[in-house]
Amino acid sequence: MQEGAIHSPSYTVPCDDYVHVVEFSPFSSGTPVSLLAYGGNQYVVVATCLFQEEDMEVEGVEFNILRAFHHELQVEVLAWSPESQLNRIPTIRLCTAAADRKLRLLTSDLQERHEVKVAMEGHTSYINHLVFEPTEGKQIASVSDDHTCRLWDLEGNETCVLRLRSPGVSVCWHPEEICKLMVAEKKGTIRFYDLVTQQAILSLDSGHCGPLMSADWCLTNTIKVGGVAGTDWLVWDITRSSYPQEKRPAHKDKARLFKWSLANENLFATTGLPGKINTQVFIHHLGHPQPVVIGSSTIGSGLSWHRALPLCVVGGDRKLSFWMTEM
Repeated sequence: MQEGAIHSPSYTVPCDDYVHVVEFSPFSSGTPVSLLAYGGNQYVVVATCLFQEEDMEVEGVEFNILRAFHHELQVEVLAWSPESQLNRIPTIRLCTAAADRKLRLLTSDLQERHEVKVAMEGHTSYINHLVFEPTEGKQIASVSDDHTCRLWDLEGNETCVLRLRSPGVSVCWHPEEICKLMVAEKKGTIRFYDLVTQQAILSLDSGHCGPLMSADWCLTNTIKVGGVAGTDWLVWDITRSSYPQEKRPAHKDKARLFKWSLANENLFATTGLPGKINTQVFIHHLGHPQPVVIGSSTIGSGLSWHRALPLCVVGGDRKLSFWMTEM
């Protein structure tokens, strides 16, 4: 990809409705395919993907829908459980959040068992992000405009409440140390918590560039944290300073999402606010001064990276768009 050029998607997949959120599972499915879920007005679709970069016999992308869940309300946020596997006894498990401030647990064995359970109630305002504990998937963390980060078990019991000083925008779990949790707040503070003591052990600050809209912990190199605030992207090295090591303009209109690649610690993507006429998706590389513009159509609010390929997906109007980068 050449810097500054606008690129069409590498692959597109048609959908029946507008896609509000899309997530690759960051965990192995136990088979060669990757799991992907996307959500719209009253549904969640679970599918498998296999790309020609993974299997030379595939032409483009092999996309197979496994299951569609009816969802009472529009899906705003979703997260994959590490228990989701396709080998041995198939299991699909997801958690979603909707505008009614409730978390739902979606579970299927792809045969007879198929349930959507309102499992977690307690937030008093909009839920912005959630994540499963990544080793066993027995806990879920969620952040909300109600100035809290809450932890839940799979039975719906609230096990911990972390009081924040502004709306929580993002939450990330350390990939191996389950007692470490990163929580990003809209006012620009990112804190790392020890869940044993329920105390913050480290904090970062975005400075004065506008509300922090999204932050992500680089799971392939956990000294790196990235985020977007105002029109800029920011990257911290937590061993060097509480302030960003790098900060550059990203979007003419406000930036909305920041996501690290799971395949390359120097690769990340940002999106502008969804619904704008020329909302763009940018892929950035820390070794390159300019981003690559990979999309300029109206996009949905989803952005997710494949667990092994330098490939990201965004939602939109009746389609999923996939972009492969060679960076």
